[in-house]
Amino acid sequence: MYNKINFISLYSNHKLLIMGVLLRSNGIREDNIDMDGLQRKQELVGGYIELVHLNEGRVLIVNEEGLLNKLPLNIEASGLCGNPIVGDVILCNISEIE
Repeated sequence: MYNKINFISLYSNHKLLIMGVLLRSNGIREDNIDMDGLQRKQELVGGYIELVHLNEGRVLIVNEEGLLNKLPLNIEASGLCGNPIVGDVILCNISEIE
């Protein structure tokens, strides 16, 4: 499903914007979200971040304490990695991680 996704790094006012796909636990998907910097990634997933490595150089950025905080199951993210993933997550290429 995501094998052919082209993640984008854009320049805006001479600043490189790091882009990814936000997969919300409610099923809503937001393409090309700005995920530049640790604080921005934490805002998007709602807490400390943890990486879940997928195939083909892709990674999910998840809430490290999502299970402890009983966040809702993210069906789309869980399907990508074959394990239960909860909360909102970011899907991106590993090269996009700072």
